[in-house]
Amino acid sequence: MSLPPEQRPNYYAALPLDRRAQQRGDQAWIDRLLRDGATRILPVWRAQNLVAGIGEAPRAAWLSMTQVESWIGGGETIFLGVAGEIAHFALELSHLEDPAPAAAMAAAGFTDLRSVGAVIPRDDGALLAYARGLIHWHSRHRFCGVCGHGTASEQAGHQRRCGNPDCGAVHFPRTDPAVIMLIHDGDRIILGRQSQWPPGMNSVLAGFVEPGESLEEAVAREVMEEVGIAVADVRYQSSQPWPFPSSIMLGFTAHASSLAIARADQELEDVRWFTRGDIANGFPAMPSRQSISFRLIQDWYDSGAERPLLETPGARL
Repeated sequence: MSLPPEQRPNYYAALPLDRRAQQRGDQAWIDRLLRDGATRILPVWRAQNLVAGIGEAPRAAWLSMTQVESWIGGGETIFLGVAGEIAHFALELSHLEDPAPAAAMAAAGFTDLRSVGAVIPRDDGALLAYARGLIHWHSRHRFCGVCGHGTASEQAGHQRRCGNPDCGAVHFPRTDPAVIMLIHDGDRIILGRQSQWPPGMNSVLAGFVEPGESLEEAVAREVMEEVGIAVADVRYQSSQPWPFPSSIMLGFTAHASSLAIARADQELEDVRWFTRGDIANGFPAMPSRQSISFRLIQDWYDSGAERPLLETPGARL
């Protein structure tokens, strides 16, 4: 039996680990975990995760400390958390020119998580997304944003500190908030497409939250900027970690107060209204099931259709 929509986590959410945040600063404890033969190391190479079963039944792959011992110190080693009694760490291997030896140890390959995100087990996807996101943050914060001095990792990879004694600023992992919204008039929704997307694929509108702006204000501003439509009844739906490279997608629905679309910038090459009938008949093609954009469309479609979107013949999923 499937969960009702309000209880169904999005892809890359519901991380299956206890983060043990209160113990990250205990270096002796971290060192013991790193010596434990059961500890799992999840390598990340140049924004790609190690995945086994590519093309068949993809799943997260990991290595043991014995296997990665010679590479420790070449990149960040970050404590992720504990599942049961097994500790999990992310290990950056981007300094390696050829990651094939590491991949061969796990009979796996390095790949972009998005290429397997819709078919990989949900728990595995959340774990790999977490590892990818933290590795990306470290790669972008080698130097202090206050004084420009080099920084060093602390708290088992969950903060960095400026090495300049006159500064000493502490930097924490950051996530960029972005609103993503399904705009409707009851029977229709607005979908647009960018030129680089696969042919026929459309999605809901989205944009980053600006300083001094509430989420609801960001929804209204982005919709006006992109399609020239005012909105009302802005309602939060759900959220999704999206580490491509470092966002949290905040999903909303809103009712259109006007209907005439006026594409105001060049971000979208096309944007229009679509009915449930359009979607059921195969146009447009839907975004990937792993994205919250699909979830927003799916929940709206299912609320007014006789047959759920995933069971609709002809819908381009």
